[in-house]
Amino acid sequence: MAADDIYILGIVMTKFGKHPDKDTVDLAAEAAMGALKDAGVTMADMGVLAAGCLMGQGGIGQQIQKQVGQTGIPVYNVSNACATGATALRTAVMAIKAGETDMGLAVGVEKLAGVGLLGARPASNSKEWTPSGRFGAVTGTDGRIGTDNMPGTFAQVGMEYGHKYGGATFELFAKIAEKNHAHSTLNPLAAYQKRMTLDEIMNDVMIAYPNTRSMCSANCDGAAAAVVVSGEKLKTLSKEQQRRAVKVSASVLTSDPYQEACQVLPDVNTLTRIAAKKAYEQAGVGPEDLNLVELHDCFATAELVHYDNLMLCEEGGAVDFFNSGATWRTGKTPVNVSGGLESKGHPIAATGIANIWEVCHHLRGEAGDRQIEGAKVGLAHVIGLGSACGVHILEKSAL
Repeated sequence: MAADDIYILGIVMTKFGKHPDKDTVDLAAEAAMGALKDAGVTMADMGVLAAGCLMGQGGIGQQIQKQVGQTGIPVYNVSNACATGATALRTAVMAIKAGETDMGLAVGVEKLAGVGLLGARPASNSKEWTPSGRFGAVTGTDGRIGTDNMPGTFAQVGMEYGHKYGGATFELFAKIAEKNHAHSTLNPLAAYQKRMTLDEIMNDVMIAYPNTRSMCSANCDGAAAAVVVSGEKLKTLSKEQQRRAVKVSASVLTSDPYQEACQVLPDVNTLTRIAAKKAYEQAGVGPEDLNLVELHDCFATAELVHYDNLMLCEEGGAVDFFNSGATWRTGKTPVNVSGGLESKGHPIAATGIANIWEVCHHLRGEAGDRQIEGAKVGLAHVIGLGSACGVHILEKSAL
């Protein structure tokens, strides 16, 4: 291990779902303490804390400290839409890369159970939720699509892909959700662990065509945390800690490039493709080397386009790639073995670290019944609709 390499030493996600007996700080502290225990270290070993909570919990990092130990270290509170957790992890990674510390803690947490549709707000003088974004009943019409609301945006992204390349039917998107719900039955920490038939998915409540309710990410409560360490520091730790450490071969964060065509709608395709290219270059691997992928399937339509954006298939080949069976747990490039956001759940700020948690457990050989045998390299991807994309490539310890 090189001195300037970065490793995940410990990582934990809480059970995703409804936690009425725990507040945001309780969940965050549970994840933080779990990650420290998993790493075999304490808060006194941490030189930096980066924490994120998107939905109105300011200063979450300092509040976590009050529960897990106030040691005077720098705290960075981050907010980057659905990429918040990945951004927290990248913040800790950058602090170690800069030589400010040799070990850090990243935490993402959210309480969303009962919030209603993401991107919605209560209608005026009503207790009902409207899928309206920040403008109320009607969103702004500037830009190519005319909505900055998540269901509408990702519905259009999927439909646009189908129009351009063909084959992306309502039934195909439903089959993607069918796969993810099937995978979730093997994940005891998923919010939903129920296999759903294609008919159940297609006949569920329509949210934004072609995504029905069971093709959308599940609002829930949850937290995830990770301890990261420098390669030099890892050399001083026990053989067991070194064996379980997972190398962060690439850590990339991107935002939208300038495009004259549209400055309203985030271009989730371009910023993901740019992030993926940078990550493969950093890690010195290609899509063909990946043994599993956890990507940001906030909607079934999003999963399809990200097969292409992450270059898991040739450009325009996402439909054929899925139809080949490649993305099932038994396929050549398993995608969202955790159940994905559609069934594992999507507590916004926790998701970026939770996706990494899933990959780490396969690389460690600790994923239980859903284990991808022989997994050595995995990719975790997350999108924040405000224009952020995080991609991390992780590798099994050589020990």
